[in-house]
Amino acid sequence: MEDYTITIHATGHPNVKSTHKTTLEITKEDYLTPTGDCIIGINADKSMADFSEELRERIRNSDKIIVEIIVGDLKETIIGKGHKDLILNHPTDIVIRKSNFICPRTLMINADKSAKDLNREIVERLKKGEDLIFRIII
Repeated sequence: MEDYTITIHATGHPNVKSTHKTTLEITKEDYLTPTGDCIIGINADKSMADFSEELRERIRNSDKIIVEIIVGDLKETIIGKGHKDLILNHPTDIVIRKSNFICPRTLMINADKSAKDLNREIVERLKKGEDLIFRIII
């Protein structure tokens, strides 16, 4: 099966901390409080509620999901996997998890990185409100 790619655009925010040990999130919300330590991007132009059923099925059945986080000329790659029980319909949030916890916000589980593992230069740029590309490759 050919790779399927979806690109989501979001922006950083001065409250981006990117210190959460087990999760990483982007959201369609237009604000970020200081407690949102897993959130790296706001104002996302898509959520999982916008995903086609074909894309949801690919994610659920995938042993390898790649997410590229691109800010300017910097790129971070996160690898995780899908699960047959993923719900994939949250209207605002997309969450990557190192654990195998599943809820409507979960995009993938058993990821090799969380918010705290991101390149700190990427984090600094996001704190300045730079644009973020969140590319999902299945």
